Amino acid sequence: MGALTDKYCIVGVGETIHSRNSGKTQLGMAVEAVNNALKDAGMRADEVDGMTSYNVMGDSTTTPHIATALGMRLNYAVDVHGGGSSGEMLVANAIGLIEAGYAKTIVVWRSMNGRTFRRIGGQAVGGAARVAEAAGGDIQFQAQWGWSTPAQRFGMTCMRHMRDYGTTSRQLGAIAVAHRYHATLNPKAIMKTPITIEDHQNSRWVSKPFHLLDCCQETDVAVALIITSRERAYDLDQPPVYIMGGTARTMTDLPAWNYSRERIHKVGGFYGRNRLFGMAGIQHKDADFISCYDAFTFTTMIQLEAYGWCEVGEGGPFVETGRLQIDHELPCNLSGGHLSEGYSHGIQMVVENVRQLRWRADDYCPGAAEGHHTYDRSKGCRQLRNPYVCVGMGWGSETTSSSLILRR
Repeated sequence: MGALTDKYCIVGVGETIHSRNSGKTQLGMAVEAVNNALKDAGMRADEVDGMTSYNVMGDSTTTPHIATALGMRLNYAVDVHGGGSSGEMLVANAIGLIEAGYAKTIVVWRSMNGRTFRRIGGQAVGGAARVAEAAGGDIQFQAQWGWSTPAQRFGMTCMRHMRDYGTTSRQLGAIAVAHRYHATLNPKAIMKTPITIEDHQNSRWVSKPFHLLDCCQETDVAVALIITSRERAYDLDQPPVYIMGGTARTMTDLPAWNYSRERIHKVGGFYGRNRLFGMAGIQHKDADFISCYDAFTFTTMIQLEAYGWCEVGEGGPFVETGRLQIDHELPCNLSGGHLSEGYSHGIQMVVENVRQLRWRADDYCPGAAEGHHTYDRSKGCRQLRNPYVCVGMGWGSETTSSSLILRR
């Protein structure tokens, strides 16, 4: 086990609704999410002395603005560049900073009008200034061929996996079906209509091999979580969720130029999994459920291979049996994830995992807030029965990943 295993906890979580048009600024949404996390923990704003966030291409606000709006005086503050996997990475940063004495309690947040302000690839909407992606790294070799979106980039890696191992689009569809099923049980989810494999196959192409139902939502949302010591956690309102271990932006070889690597689908998780499980002191069989970054169905499948849930090349057969659905072998993304709940660049997965581990998922059960659940899926309950350990797997790109293991 790691030196810091179980010394620090996530004690508060909060968010705004996922929407297609928030009608709010990123500042307003961030303040709402942080306030909701403080209320959840039973803390005052002046009890927080550290804050950190992440953004992509300036699509958010800054920590000094949040501190000013909430009347905080911080001992530590930083805003970093990065999308997927940044949430898990900033949890790692937070526990290191608290351990070293730089702060006592840290908020990690993300706020984005991802539907109405600026989208991945530099596309501007809603009056935002267009910001083109810099022609560096892989981009300098992609832009002239028309690659401007993650669907095109990750689709190339998925196509290679299909060529090498026989992975099929129908197998990817099983992931979309599982995550959508979980969203039908989630009052916060954008997409609540159940889907079938045939619905997936009949949805329009976005960029081969991805159909529309292989792709994540685009939403406006802000999310926040609070990290502090286990000693402080005992005095707060919620059951503490302990941080067992993780990895922070672990990279492959040649991280700035994926498509020159011998195996472009040997993603970052392959390089971090031994550290992840070794630090937490658990094995795969100890996990009650998982979360897995699902910008696309493929990013979930390839990480299951990378982190060792199945052998290399067996991701397609592994997911097609329905084992990712709640009450099955390896429940994944119990809120519906990015494919169906909404899109927050990963941090919403951490929030869902915390609520599940508290046994207080905010589902349709009348007593959910007090931890009283029916476990009746036909009546909308999405709380997993008595979970103790969750493994969360983040994704920045093929070459970058972060991860986080939590326990009750």
